[in-house]
This record gives sequence, structure tokens and C-alpha cells, in this order.
Amino acid sequence: MNWTDERVELLRKLWSEGLSASQIAAQLGGVSRNAVIGKVHRLKLSSRGRATAAPTRQKKATATAPSATKSVQRTVTTTRTVTATIGATALQAQFDVEPVARHYIRPVENVVVPISRRLQLIQLSERTCKWPNGDPLSEDFNFCGNDVGDSGPYCGYHSKVAFQPASERRKAR
Repeated sequence: MNWTDERVELLRKLWSEGLSASQIAAQLGGVSRNAVIGKVHRLKLSSRGRATAAPTRQKKATATAPSATKSVQRTVTTTRTVTATIGATALQAQFDVEPVARHYIRPVENVVVPISRRLQLIQLSERTCKWPNGDPLSEDFNFCGNDVGDSGPYCGYHSKVAFQPASERRKAR
């Protein structure tokens, strides 16, 4: 099937009127729905589903100042635009979804940073914290050196910094 100038003009007219590719193919005759869709893409005809550009996502976040004895509360509000298809014509209608506010409460702990014993590599043992301090290429590079107990290679403070609980990793996704 050849796309003559008359058939292309009829395609443009029917497309702008909002007919589906199947309906246009039936009116043109001798052409498939996929051929109509391909020609529409090659002609770069506008999509008929949107009257205006889609609004961008907006995020609003507020946080209260943390204190040593209170919990931190954070509110996140987002606005989304949802696109729904209508029937076989694949026209798209856009509407805004009501904003959803989520509250995240995370307890604030009193954090005590231990004083480093500033051990060199040859001074480390199985019972000393192996948390590196500084740049390994500098002369004043050292390790924490505090007692580790049974928690692994780091002291209690550095273990909390190095290892994040699995439940919090899942929440961050």
C-alpha cells in the first residue's frame, strides 16, 4: 500500500479528530492499524491525549528541630498526576491525586563519640577497634583502638556507624 498525499491528508484529519488507529485504518481501507500507528509516528503527529504538558512532581518537607530527649518528626507531602486510558482509543485523561502526608518518627539518642586511642597498624589486636582515622597516606593515620567486645571488628560506636539494620535499608528504598 502506498501512502499518497490524499491518504496522508485524510490520516492527519482523522487523527486530529480523535479517531483511533483502528477506526482510521477501517476508513482508509487496505491498511492495518499498525501501519496507521507507524505513519503517525513518522509524521510526528501530536499525541491527542494531553491538552497541556504534565505538571512536575512537587515535594514539600518540614522537620522539627531535634533535641536530645525528644523524637524527630518529619512530614513529607507529595502531589502526583495520574494518567488513565479511556477505552480502546488510548486517549489519556490526567487528574491530580490528593496529596499524601506521611509521618516518620525516629528516636534521637544521646550520642557519645569515644576518644580514639590512636593506635598504629602493628598495635592492633583481635580485641581493638579497627576503625581508620584520617588519610592512610598521611603520617598521622591511625585506628580507633577502643575495646570491641563481641561485636566484630569495631567498637560499639563505630559498629553503629558502619552497620545499618536491614529494616532501615528497606525503608530507604
